[in-house]
Amino acid sequence: MIRFSLACKDGHRFDSWFASSAAYEGLLAAGHVTCAICGSARVEKALMAPAVRTDQPEAAPVSPEQGPSSIGSHGPLSQPASPAEQALAAFRKKLEAEADYVGPSFAEEARAIHDGTAPERMIYGEARLDEAKRLIEDGIPVAPMPFLPKNRAN
Repeated sequence: MIRFSLACKDGHRFDSWFASSAAYEGLLAAGHVTCAICGSARVEKALMAPAVRTDQPEAAPVSPEQGPSSIGSHGPLSQPASPAEQALAAFRKKLEAEADYVGPSFAEEARAIHDGTAPERMIYGEARLDEAKRLIEDGIPVAPMPFLPKNRAN
C-alpha cells in the first residue's frame, strides 16, 4: 500500500491510500480518483514530505490547524479531517440511511416519481450527463452528489 497526498484543481488537499503507484495511475485514468471535498475528478499528486521510520518514539501528533501537509496531522485516513469532510460524511450517512439506491436507472426512476407512476420517495443513483440535463430541463429537481455511491465505489 502507498499513501499519496493529492490536490484537486481548486486546491483542496487530501490523502488517499492505493495498492500501488500503478493502481493510482489506473484509477486516475479511469476517472475514479476524485476530490474528497468537492468531488472534482481533476486531481493530481501534491508535494508531500517523506515518512521515515526511526527507532525513536513518535512525536506528538500535529493538530489539523497546523496544516494538512504535516505527517500525523489527520489521524486515521478513514476519519474525516476537516469540517467540510465531516459535513460530507454526515450527508452521505444520512442519504444512504434515508434514500433508496436505484443505481444506473436513476433518470428513469426520477422521471417516474415526478410523473406519479412510481411511489414518491428519496432516491439516489447514477445518470449520464445528458440524462441529468433532460431531467433538469423538464423541471425534475436533481443534484449531483460529491462522491460515488458505495455500491459503485467497491
